[in-house]
Amino acid sequence: MSETPHSGWAGRALVWWLETCHIVAPQWRALEAVLDDGERERAARFHFERDREVYVAARAMARGLLAHASGRAPTGFRFAIGDHGKPEVVVGADELRWRLNLSHTRGLAAAALTAEHDIGIDVEWLGREPAATALAERMFAPDERRAVDVAGPAERNGVFLTYWTLKEAYVKAIGMGLSQPLQTFVVTLDPLGIAFDDPAADGPGSWVLKSARPTPHHVLALALRHPTPSRVHVALEPAPLEGLVALASRPGCGRI
Repeated sequence: MSETPHSGWAGRALVWWLETCHIVAPQWRALEAVLDDGERERAARFHFERDREVYVAARAMARGLLAHASGRAPTGFRFAIGDHGKPEVVVGADELRWRLNLSHTRGLAAAALTAEHDIGIDVEWLGREPAATALAERMFAPDERRAVDVAGPAERNGVFLTYWTLKEAYVKAIGMGLSQPLQTFVVTLDPLGIAFDDPAADGPGSWVLKSARPTPHHVLALALRHPTPSRVHVALEPAPLEGLVALASRPGCGRI
């Protein structure tokens, strides 16, 4: 990766993901080393090891993304939490406003970074077996419910989770989480798009949506608000694990 720090970041987004099954003990120790004390304390409180691992992976990626984009040390960032739990990077009044979002599920963590613009990411494990039809009936818009209903039994879970992650990514981007009713907007898969019951509430022409299968076992969605979506470059790629690990041994350097 050779881009100049800060160049063009208001017009691009970078998404990294990490499968926890590929990380070995020495690498876990290095990832934890770039976290701050509060993050390590929270990680230690998780009851299940798999939950602790995806939390550590997500927070390490967040710091790695910020270090990569800014050239600063990964340990040099602080975060504030919004009203609905969305983390925001603390920056000075004259600094570029980094925008970050995180998600994790069984076996996978993901982080998304841009500058200045709202961004949200969601990932789900395809082995999860929600009551897709019942949940869609209760929480989805009519067109989305029909798409889930007509899917064959083998595809229904994946279709439901594709819609779910896209809708979650949007409500995370706007900072509302599930306090935003999911029935008030509808997403389409082909082509990817979004529409709103109340045209005054938001504009579909202001959003970039992405949906991907980063592994055979997971689905990922990204939502990014931007005044000119057609000009935004979004890169979705596996996190450079060895680069993240190396940050722990050279904490003063942020480039990966």
